[in-house]
Amino acid sequence: MSNVTPLKAPPVDSRTRILRATQLLLRELSSADFTVAEVAERAGVSRGTVFNQFGSKRGLIEAVTEAVYAGYEAILDKALADKKTPVPVLVRKLFEVMGNAIQEGGTFYRIVFREISRISVGLDEGGAAEETRRRAVGLQVHLLTRGQARGELDPTLDPEHLAVAFDSLVLGTLTHWLYDDASSSLRERMLASSRVFLGPVAMQSAEEWTGPEPDLFVDGDFGPK
Repeated sequence: MSNVTPLKAPPVDSRTRILRATQLLLRELSSADFTVAEVAERAGVSRGTVFNQFGSKRGLIEAVTEAVYAGYEAILDKALADKKTPVPVLVRKLFEVMGNAIQEGGTFYRIVFREISRISVGLDEGGAAEETRRRAVGLQVHLLTRGQARGELDPTLDPEHLAVAFDSLVLGTLTHWLYDDASSSLRERMLASSRVFLGPVAMQSAEEWTGPEPDLFVDGDFGPK
């Protein structure tokens, strides 16, 4: 008999369990029609623990939104770490990866994007999700600036303005798909939007790239499943 003690997985803290339980309920119900008691039961904690960690049901949804933004940050980090692939190709891949993930998530993202829309128009300033969004936009600026420095994107354009245009086009494409016609391919819509964005911006078409496809996979809500 072996005397080797088996390794144990690290315990999952209560905040993580609560957040996962909320995400699961949003996916199962396809709406925000859940109670804090249901979250607590699913997470194996008391209602008091949920309120202590998140304050309210709305706080739970905001935390889920923050987690989605954090997943997007992770994708942007991977794009920035890829120094070989041209930036227009990375931008196109960002559109595609988000399209794939959100198409699979479906109605879950309708709830999340209601929150993201509120943040984007300034209705929920100062929260954790808003701060995470600001960091994501900063990463976008960094990536676009690199493309300009390498002669891959038009250097005469303000990179912050480009990041805002990128952000708006992504959000608009996703929102219209989620609310208007979710039967069509979001991936194809997102690729079309990437061409709209890159057309007047990129010095060379991303379609002409013959190198390997960039790997922007992340293990999270914004990554491919």
